[in-house]
Amino acid sequence: MYAERVSRVPGAVVWTRGSGGGDGGTVLPDGCMDLLWTEGRLLVAGPDTRAYRPGLGAQGPWVGVRFFPGTAPGLLGVPAHELRDRRVKLADLRPRGEVRRFTERVDAAGDPAVALEELALRLAADAPPPDPLLRAVVASLVAGRSVAATAESVGLGARQLHRRALTAFGYGPKTLARVLRLQRALALVRAGVPFAETAALAGFADQAHLARDVREFTGESLSGLVRR
Repeated sequence: MYAERVSRVPGAVVWTRGSGGGDGGTVLPDGCMDLLWTEGRLLVAGPDTRAYRPGLGAQGPWVGVRFFPGTAPGLLGVPAHELRDRRVKLADLRPRGEVRRFTERVDAAGDPAVALEELALRLAADAPPPDPLLRAVVASLVAGRSVAATAESVGLGARQLHRRALTAFGYGPKTLARVLRLQRALALVRAGVPFAETAALAGFADQAHLARDVREFTGESLSGLVRR
């Protein structure tokens, strides 16, 4: 069973998924990166450009801290584009001895979610503060503004914004805008809004445009996602 709550890490979410559940749960692109724990392992999930399906060997239990878009690279010291569409061991990004101690601490905790959140808080405390410009970029794109309007609103040229976006989000601002638009649409559909109305409200040209983006990012039809 999946559950989530607001984290003490600003902008982040702590989530848990119990053991079992078939394929371990499909993860859809959302512009975020996650710190993950599962019995003896600490991992980092990079930003996705397509649905991630863990497979039968990843039933869990799983705990994760999902960071606000653009904030995880500063905590981990690695550009987001280097982790795009990847799951990597935290020990590949941080000193191995440190990660071993972190892993043992979370493994031994009565509540691994609390222990993993404490680890995330420690990483955040040691990292530079999040760049408010990047949060402004996300807010602008979430509001449905164009990439050009977003760049102008934060005082960056198109090339500068693209470089900053690759480092912070893992892909360029156009892809980030499409991912965030997809998430807007999925939230509306889950709330019971009809597909055609969802397409209009989320900023798609029409329902066919929405269907194409859903298929490209998730590998499924919109109706198939709703049923599942």
